[in-house]
Amino acid sequence: MTVNAELSQKIQELTQANDDINNLLVGTGVGTVFLDERLHIQRFTPAAAEVVNLIETDVGRPVNHITSNLVGYDELAQDARQVLDSLVPREREVRTKEGDWYLMRILPYRTLQNVIQGVVLTFVDITGLKQAQREIRAARDYAESIVETVHEPLVTLDADLRVVSANPAFYRAFQMDPEGTEGQLLYHLGKGQWDIPELRTLLEEILPQEMVFNDYEMGHDFPGIGRRTMLLNARELRRAQGEERLILLAIEDVTGR
Repeated sequence: MTVNAELSQKIQELTQANDDINNLLVGTGVGTVFLDERLHIQRFTPAAAEVVNLIETDVGRPVNHITSNLVGYDELAQDARQVLDSLVPREREVRTKEGDWYLMRILPYRTLQNVIQGVVLTFVDITGLKQAQREIRAARDYAESIVETVHEPLVTLDADLRVVSANPAFYRAFQMDPEGTEGQLLYHLGKGQWDIPELRTLLEEILPQEMVFNDYEMGHDFPGIGRRTMLLNARELRRAQGEERLILLAIEDVTGR
């Protein structure tokens, strides 16, 4: 009777632990598939069934016998075998036939005794992230297309006054190229031709305090192109909190006026 009572207690504890794990897996919304050492399906969560196209009768079947719901990805069994052999996790972005995107991770399944008994597949929905990335790329491309069509020389600087980018008008006006410009300190461009005391004062003292300056007229002799009279406009570009600040510097050549 004592043994039976202890066994009953253990069964209750095991059942409770199993219920907790099931609720955890379902509650997270992360699709999870457990495969044994032969890469046969042991169990899976409802979220995983939508991604990999699984039904209850698939338990016990080899994963390579499953008709996947993924597009352009037929290496699931191969990747799972590589993880099982190497014990090195793998990660891929995969897409379903419905157009949803998931971050798939394949990891070794380890027991409490650190024994490998298969692999675990997890699928995290990143459809929203992919959409946000597409929108960011579209917005960036739109902004870049506007900048490139502007006839006025424009240059973007980081917080250290290194050139992040410049538009074609800047390169044409000052006879420079992207390779020798991007990533360089503004004052070092063209063998120091932009190391202008007035410009230093504007960018290092006035701009940090006022966030912007407009129509500042400045003359300078540039090697190779001669003296130029310019109207300078600069503005700090406000970005998300914690991100590095950027400076947009616009240069209008008014020499002929």
